[in-house]
Amino acid sequence: MSKLTVLQIKHAKGQCRLADGKGLFFEITISGSKRWLYRYKILGKNGNYIIGHYPEISLQAARQARDEAKKLVQEGVNPAAARREKKLQKIALQHQEKQRRLGKFEILAREWIETQKGRWSENHSLAVLSSLKANVFPYIGGQPIETITPPEVLKIIRRIESRGSLEIAKKVLQRMNSVFRYAVQTGKATYNPAADMKGVLKSRTVTHTPSLLDRELAQLLRDITNNQKLFVATRLALHFTALTACRPGEVRQARWEEFNLDLKEWYIPAERMKMKREHIVPLSKQALSVLERSGKLFGTDGFVFPAPRHLEKPMSDNTMGKALRDMGYKGRATPHGFRASFSTMAYESGEFPPEVIEKALAHEEKNKIKRAYNRAEYLEQRRSLLDWWGEKLQTLENTSEIIDFHRVRRR
Repeated sequence: MSKLTVLQIKHAKGQCRLADGKGLFFEITISGSKRWLYRYKILGKNGNYIIGHYPEISLQAARQARDEAKKLVQEGVNPAAARREKKLQKIALQHQEKQRRLGKFEILAREWIETQKGRWSENHSLAVLSSLKANVFPYIGGQPIETITPPEVLKIIRRIESRGSLEIAKKVLQRMNSVFRYAVQTGKATYNPAADMKGVLKSRTVTHTPSLLDRELAQLLRDITNNQKLFVATRLALHFTALTACRPGEVRQARWEEFNLDLKEWYIPAERMKMKREHIVPLSKQALSVLERSGKLFGTDGFVFPAPRHLEKPMSDNTMGKALRDMGYKGRATPHGFRASFSTMAYESGEFPPEVIEKALAHEEKNKIKRAYNRAEYLEQRRSLLDWWGEKLQTLENTSEIIDFHRVRRR
């Protein structure tokens, strides 16, 4: 029968041990700590089981804990050992939950990207992360990577393909495959479901890049200049793409520190080139005019052709293409098509050797020995070629009048 009362416990002082009955004691230690103690005998040996401290554990709660411990003793189980085991199980479950959270696809994908930053440019790292954030994370980002199946991977790829974005689908699958492989290598997964996707990608019918020549090209240039609905940086970027015959991605990512205006040259770093080799672009007076206009409008720090709403960022990869489509050139002209126009008209002119034209387009030299030898890479011949091209576009648009980029007002 229980002996202690709530008032007795509340007013107890000094070092003491008060019995409540059935092995339960209230104890005040020499240090002043107040606690509940259950004394028991199991297999002929006495033992003490500290239930907990007062007042965190009330008299009623202590009696209930005593009864539970007594049942264990009657079953031959040491209550202290049982509590330790329960605590260890709880810690193990917490660890498993932590590992499960750390093993989610998005977390591992971000880890993988971090491991690549020594090899990748910052822009490429951002592009990889952006593609996963847009196409993968919303669907399996929060899912433990070990539970993701091939059908789930395929569903993501088919969703991208349904938009007609076959190239993005290819890149996303490659990046998912790399994340799963990283997970296997780091012990977070035992299986790579993306590895079973070989042959599932849809292929696009090969078509030539649309290109315009002579009168059609002239009209396109005039339409770009006169279209006041376009953000001014977009118009300037389209003209600069045409004048340099560079890839649109190289133009929209162009930064002011890459230019030497005294030498009239643009140095595109290797990490932004398709062939991963630095490319020098001689600048015609028409191209320099575009740069001058952009510098006056947006400053000469950061990106040359900034995004409309975020001048500290480059315009998106769809901006120039959308501008041409909105102008009525869908299926007829693309930003990349300026390169095709340049190539066709330069070859047809008969004034420039093929190797000079190809180098101006930053095409890889097939002959490795020749490629290594030509470090200067026809720079002066390309300067003459791009000067000719600048004059050609100027004449086409304005019938021998200078392209007046200062007609373009900032919106």
